[in-house]
Amino acid sequence: MKKTQPEAFTLDRIATPVGEVLLVTDADGAVRAFDFTDYEARMMKLLARHYGEARLTPGRAPEAVRSAVAAYFDGDLTALDGLAVKTGGTEFQRAVWAALRTIPAGRTWSYGQLAQAIGKPAAVRAVGLANGANPIGVIVPCHRVVGANGTLTGYAGGLERKRWLLAHEASQEGTVQGAFALD
Repeated sequence: MKKTQPEAFTLDRIATPVGEVLLVTDADGAVRAFDFTDYEARMMKLLARHYGEARLTPGRAPEAVRSAVAAYFDGDLTALDGLAVKTGGTEFQRAVWAALRTIPAGRTWSYGQLAQAIGKPAAVRAVGLANGANPIGVIVPCHRVVGANGTLTGYAGGLERKRWLLAHEASQEGTVQGAFALD
């Protein structure tokens, strides 16, 4: 029986206004993970769950990916939209993550709206769990999901970062549209 080689990924570190991020890309330049350095253990656990034994090599992500991340944080809210992403996960999780990428910057959806968007209106809790297991935060914008009453709910990068990301998007778009209001 032939043993398969572990997938090889590049691990880059990029400074942002809300802290250093870890950016994991594959040989084709697709983003496999994006998380804040203070949540590195969480990211490693998600990578192991999705890909089993993966080999991470420190290095630079493709310049197009690095430039898109920088452009987003500099105010170009659509800069991340064209980035290729690849995830593991279940079919349900991938459906949730794909739907997250359809939420425009400057807008928020509730978990119920996200469940509706994937055609599973009764699966609100499962949508919340899938949202929390998203390995590609910011690029797959799980921060744009809020509670049914508009309150900020959990975010793997911390609620302060979620608040900052929504404020950043609101400052570029004029206001966040949805139930969430910035204090």
